Amino acid sequence: MSQETQQPYAVRDVRVVSNGADVLVREYTLDPGDVIPWHRHSEVCDHYYGLDGVVVIETRDPFGRLEIAVGQSATVTPPTVHRALNPGEQSCRFLLVQGVGRYDFVKTD
Repeated sequence: MSQETQQPYAVRDVRVVSNGADVLVREYTLDPGDVIPWHRHSEVCDHYYGLDGVVVIETRDPFGRLEIAVGQSATVTPPTVHRALNPGEQSCRFLLVQGVGRYDFVKTD
Protein backbone atom coordinates (compact mmCIF):
# COMPACT_ATOMS: atom_id res chain seq x y z
CA MET A 1 0.00 0.00 0.00
CA SER A 2 1.65 3.22 -1.06
CA GLN A 3 1.03 6.54 0.61
CA GLU A 4 0.96 9.79 -1.30
CA THR A 5 3.55 12.29 -0.08
CA GLN A 6 1.00 15.11 -0.26
CA GLN A 7 -2.47 14.85 1.23
CA PRO A 8 -5.23 16.09 -1.12
CA TYR A 9 -6.60 18.15 1.81
CA ALA A 10 -5.28 20.12 4.79
CA VAL A 11 -5.86 19.25 8.45
CA ARG A 12 -3.89 20.13 11.57
CA ASP A 13 -1.74 16.98 11.70
CA VAL A 14 -1.36 13.53 10.17
CA ARG A 15 1.25 11.12 11.55
CA VAL A 16 2.02 7.75 10.00
CA VAL A 17 2.01 5.06 12.70
CA SER A 18 2.58 2.12 10.34
CA ASN A 19 2.79 1.77 6.58
CA GLY A 20 2.77 -1.89 5.55
CA ALA A 21 2.24 -3.72 2.30
CA ASP A 22 -1.55 -3.71 2.61
CA VAL A 23 -2.36 -1.78 5.82
CA LEU A 24 -1.83 1.92 6.55
CA VAL A 25 -2.27 3.34 10.07
CA ARG A 26 -2.31 7.09 10.69
CA GLU A 27 -3.09 9.32 13.65
CA TYR A 28 -5.09 12.40 12.70
CA THR A 29 -5.61 15.64 14.61
CA LEU A 30 -8.41 17.88 13.33
CA ASP A 31 -8.93 21.41 14.57
CA PRO A 32 -12.48 22.76 14.83
CA GLY A 33 -13.83 23.10 11.29
CA ASP A 34 -11.23 20.78 9.70
CA VAL A 35 -12.67 18.39 7.10
CA ILE A 36 -11.35 15.39 5.20
CA PRO A 37 -13.49 15.97 2.08
CA TRP A 38 -15.98 13.60 0.42
CA HIS A 39 -14.14 10.62 -1.06
CA ARG A 40 -14.23 6.87 -1.46
CA HIS A 41 -11.79 3.98 -1.66
CA SER A 42 -11.77 1.18 -4.22
CA GLU A 43 -10.52 -1.61 -1.96
CA VAL A 44 -9.63 -0.58 1.58
CA CYS A 45 -11.95 -0.21 4.56
CA ASP A 46 -11.53 2.79 6.85
CA HIS A 47 -11.49 1.78 10.52
CA TYR A 48 -11.79 4.84 12.79
CA TYR A 49 -10.91 4.77 16.49
CA GLY A 50 -11.48 7.83 18.70
CA LEU A 51 -8.55 9.05 20.83
CA ASP A 52 -9.56 12.56 21.94
CA GLY A 53 -12.65 14.71 21.39
CA VAL A 54 -15.30 13.73 18.84
CA VAL A 55 -14.85 13.12 15.11
CA VAL A 56 -17.91 12.91 12.87
CA ILE A 57 -18.05 10.49 9.94
CA GLU A 58 -20.73 11.16 7.33
CA THR A 59 -21.65 8.80 4.49
CA ARG A 60 -23.72 9.11 1.33
CA ASP A 61 -25.92 6.48 -0.29
CA PRO A 62 -26.83 5.39 2.25
CA PHE A 63 -26.83 8.57 4.29
CA GLY A 64 -25.29 8.15 7.71
CA ARG A 65 -23.76 10.24 10.47
CA LEU A 66 -21.63 8.76 13.24
CA GLU A 67 -20.09 10.65 16.15
CA ILE A 68 -16.98 8.81 17.35
CA ALA A 69 -15.85 9.72 20.85
CA VAL A 70 -12.87 8.47 22.87
CA GLY A 71 -12.72 4.67 22.80
CA GLN A 72 -15.42 4.31 20.15
CA SER A 73 -14.91 2.96 16.65
CA ALA A 74 -16.60 2.75 13.26
CA THR A 75 -15.87 1.19 9.89
CA VAL A 76 -16.61 2.51 6.39
CA THR A 77 -16.46 -0.11 3.63
CA PRO A 78 -15.67 0.52 -0.04
CA PRO A 79 -16.98 2.06 -2.22
CA THR A 80 -19.04 4.12 0.28
CA VAL A 81 -18.57 7.87 -0.24
CA HIS A 82 -17.70 9.48 3.09
CA ARG A 83 -16.01 12.36 4.86
CA ALA A 84 -14.61 13.04 8.33
CA LEU A 85 -14.99 16.36 10.11
CA ASN A 86 -14.65 18.15 13.39
CA PRO A 87 -17.73 20.33 13.93
CA GLY A 88 -16.86 20.83 17.60
CA GLU A 89 -15.15 23.64 19.46
CA GLN A 90 -12.07 21.59 20.47
CA SER A 91 -9.53 19.58 18.52
CA CYS A 92 -10.10 15.86 18.02
CA ARG A 93 -7.70 12.97 17.46
CA PHE A 94 -8.35 9.55 15.98
CA LEU A 95 -6.55 6.57 14.53
CA LEU A 96 -7.40 5.60 10.98
CA VAL A 97 -6.54 2.03 10.03
CA GLN A 98 -6.90 1.41 6.29
CA GLY A 99 -6.71 -2.04 4.76
CA VAL A 100 -6.55 -4.70 3.64
CA GLY A 101 -5.77 -3.91 0.03
CA ARG A 102 -4.47 -1.23 -2.30
CA TYR A 103 -4.92 2.29 -0.88
CA ASP A 104 -6.44 5.04 -2.99
CA PHE A 105 -8.25 8.32 -2.30
CA VAL A 106 -10.89 9.07 -4.92
CA LYS A 107 -12.20 12.58 -4.27
CA THR A 108 -15.89 13.12 -4.99
CA ASP A 109 -18.15 16.17 -4.87
